[in-house]
Amino acid sequence: MKKNILLSILSGLLLWIAWPPTPYTTCLLFVGFVPMLVAMENIIRSNTPKKGKKIFHITFIGFFIWNTLCIYWVYNSLKTVGAIVAIPISLIPYSLGPLLMSTACWLYYRMRLTTWRWLGLIGLVCFWVGYEYLHQTWDLNFPWMTLGNGFAVSHQIIQWYEYTGVYGGTVWIWVVNILIFLIYIGLREGQTKQLRLTLIAAFVLILALPIAFSLYRYDTYKEPVNPSNIVVAQPNIDPYAKESDIPATEQISILAHISDSVAQANTEFFIWPETAIADYVNEDKIHNNNYYLQVQHFLDKYKNGNVITGAETYKLYNTRATKTASPTDNPNEFADNFNAAINIENSAEVQFYHKSKLVPGVESLPFGNALSFMKPVFEHLGGATGSYGSQPTPSVFYSQEGIGADPVICYESIYGEYVATSVHMGAQFIAIITNDGWWENTSGKDQHLDYAKLRAIETRRWVCRSANTGISAFINERGDIVQHTGWWVRTAIKQDINLNQEMTFYVLYGDYIPHIGCILAVIGIIFIIIRSRMKRKVA
Repeated sequence: MKKNILLSILSGLLLWIAWPPTPYTTCLLFVGFVPMLVAMENIIRSNTPKKGKKIFHITFIGFFIWNTLCIYWVYNSLKTVGAIVAIPISLIPYSLGPLLMSTACWLYYRMRLTTWRWLGLIGLVCFWVGYEYLHQTWDLNFPWMTLGNGFAVSHQIIQWYEYTGVYGGTVWIWVVNILIFLIYIGLREGQTKQLRLTLIAAFVLILALPIAFSLYRYDTYKEPVNPSNIVVAQPNIDPYAKESDIPATEQISILAHISDSVAQANTEFFIWPETAIADYVNEDKIHNNNYYLQVQHFLDKYKNGNVITGAETYKLYNTRATKTASPTDNPNEFADNFNAAINIENSAEVQFYHKSKLVPGVESLPFGNALSFMKPVFEHLGGATGSYGSQPTPSVFYSQEGIGADPVICYESIYGEYVATSVHMGAQFIAIITNDGWWENTSGKDQHLDYAKLRAIETRRWVCRSANTGISAFINERGDIVQHTGWWVRTAIKQDINLNQEMTFYVLYGDYIPHIGCILAVIGIIFIIIRSRMKRKVA
């Protein structure tokens, strides 16, 4: 057992070393699961009792090491509640993913009890894809560690994500790891020479062909020429000072000043970060709002200019019009608060987008329908944990010239299919607005930037990224970071990007791989249940 635990720990360390933002180590993803597969095989072939329980515990150790070392920065964003209190809260994201990963491995073991190894390994891939999709779609969603994200620093070799999205990377990593495992395990099982050569040939082809195609696609890809001048601003305002120490009007003045410093007469979009307007804005009275008027005044000198900016907004109702609406201090009045993006232009037209992919616990109450009985408790205490409103579908902001921009707020940028939906609706480039300062100068901000490269490849759209205190950047359609700012620097950058209207296969069909994987995973679970009951009847 000690040997198997060490093998699991080795897998966790290999996967951590391979993960972004570490450069030049991505290749370790292709061998990272091999020690863990060997450990599971050792347990399955042993005479030890309670094999399933041991597999679950041993794999959890490796996955917990991998996850915790990669997303340690989560603690930084929570420690404002107290350095000690933040520790158990941080254990939730550190542990939840590994628990689901280990469940996939346990299901693999259960399948191995009733079928051949090769079929069990196919089931393992399906169970894993099913876990990843569950962790992307349920109320405790946190798809940060989706395996396909691991290629974010080596985007030249995954240009085919325009066909598969990140789940294609997940399947690729698992298939290569399984082939290496089968080649290795065959050395101690008396594997026939013909089978070994077949496995080696399959390994070489499955590893080399996607890389060769991707490098060819990377070298030959040509962007449609349709230029637009964009300015991205990074005001570098301490996130803990935004809503208390610095007046909102002064923050807008800072953004206007640094934007003016690089803008030109034909600039069409100014991208300002998440909650750049740091005071609450009533959406129904936006035209009389001083912050709105201040932004419009800034746009006077830019005839075709638009400002996409983050803001804290709210809407008032006479009744509880939505599930997230809460009573105000006024009788018979309810309000929804939004983490919003606003498009302001040189006209009375104002477009709003309400962040949809909310951070569990921070911006939304997980399983809110099931826990709706708790809402009066939160209200009695003077507020509501996770009380932000949202909208169910993405939006596209259109300029007066008809240019479509996809507003993406912070956490939403790790959802490939969600971003692709906006592109399918007509977005010609992606505008990410974020505030990564909560994580401080950790690898979290770098991972967040690297993941944006994947969205560019999947959709073949430029990404214009404005971070309040993170790293702002321009990313082209091949996933190259063409220009970026430094960390904790007040500045603005401009770029002539190419607008694109063509649809990739992934934009048209979305996450079809996990949909198929989930169906196969459910069939596998049903198969396990039926075979287990049949076995009991025979006994």
